[in-house]
Amino acid sequence: MKTIYKHLYFWVLAGIFAGGLLGAFKPEIAVELKPLSDGFISLIKMMIGPIIFCTVVLGISGAGDMKKVGRIGVKALLYFEVVSTVALLIGLVVVNIIRPGAGFNADPSALDASAVSEFSQKASHANITEVILHIIPKSFFDAFTGSGDLLQVLLVSILFGYAMLKMGNVGLRIHHFIEECSHIFFAIMAVIMKIAPIGAGSAMAFTIGKFGLAALKPLLALMGTFYLTCFIFIFAVLGLILFAARINIFQFLKYIRHELLLVLGTSSSESALVPLMAKLEKLGCSRSVVGLVIPSGYSFNLDGTNIYLTMAVLFIAQATNVDLSIQQQLAILGVAMLTSKGASGVTGAGFITLAATLAVVPSLPISGLALILGIDRFMSEARSITNFIGNGVGALVISKWEKELDFSKLSEELKSVKGR
Repeated sequence: MKTIYKHLYFWVLAGIFAGGLLGAFKPEIAVELKPLSDGFISLIKMMIGPIIFCTVVLGISGAGDMKKVGRIGVKALLYFEVVSTVALLIGLVVVNIIRPGAGFNADPSALDASAVSEFSQKASHANITEVILHIIPKSFFDAFTGSGDLLQVLLVSILFGYAMLKMGNVGLRIHHFIEECSHIFFAIMAVIMKIAPIGAGSAMAFTIGKFGLAALKPLLALMGTFYLTCFIFIFAVLGLILFAARINIFQFLKYIRHELLLVLGTSSSESALVPLMAKLEKLGCSRSVVGLVIPSGYSFNLDGTNIYLTMAVLFIAQATNVDLSIQQQLAILGVAMLTSKGASGVTGAGFITLAATLAVVPSLPISGLALILGIDRFMSEARSITNFIGNGVGALVISKWEKELDFSKLSEELKSVKGR
């Protein structure tokens, strides 16, 4: 067994802890570290497009049958919608029981609407047609150099893989070339991950230094309720789903603990997307399932974001003393199911989708977004971790559903982490 200080996760954890201390005691220095975290995230995002492209193309050509690819896609979307709806409902129930916004008595007219005007303006222009058209890149290469939307990369990857599958022996030669390219991209990612402690630590330092711990006190009830709800969802819902698939969620979480720490430090589930895909294949999931489920899950299976949307909207209603009927709450739930699907690859996406969801109830003040603007960054950790775990669980379940989960490899890999 490796000495603990030789593990990457130890240094990531140390970086997060050191960053938190720096942010608390030397905030003026901590906020200056933001370029380090931004640079690390940019390095990660730089590699996501090429790696997703290679993985999806190899998965489709390896499947050898577009009917199989379509079947996996349909099963994935069905699973995503069911689990996402459960996440929305849990958020709705918990926030109605605990009522974290009750007694806040915020005056909408006194709130700083200008602080959230950018998000509300973007939300007013968002509609289903634009979301669908946004999936189509302006050019083949724009999918990799444009907005960074994984759905665009997924679209061109599926088209490329399908065309390659139809080319016979010529396609086989291209398959071998792309496979070698994928090894290079994964090797580059391994090099980038060596600076993960710096990226995670500087991100935590900036967050604490910028917003401060004292600013959290008035809104700790909402944060606590949200973290509790994510905890319930992960262990009750996702835990039961894995239990039905004969997988122990505690063993799975321990297996991906390195990636969870990275997500915690950076507040970005994308930062650990590639390592998650590699680990899922190592666990026994087929490449074709992982290559299709994980990229699409990052746009369609945002469980943490769904919980956040319903809880944030109802918190604003409670804080501003707006009484919502059951019908209005269900309408919010329905809109959140749609707006959350456009959140991938958009800066400030959480607030934009939240503003779009608020618009369904005219009596709710859009200025209420200012109430949670300060703590949104602190809630994003739980949101990202829940999204991340949810996508990992989805890939395992759909692999089993497709009978493409090697349980001998799964058992061997999960047992290997018990003694670590």
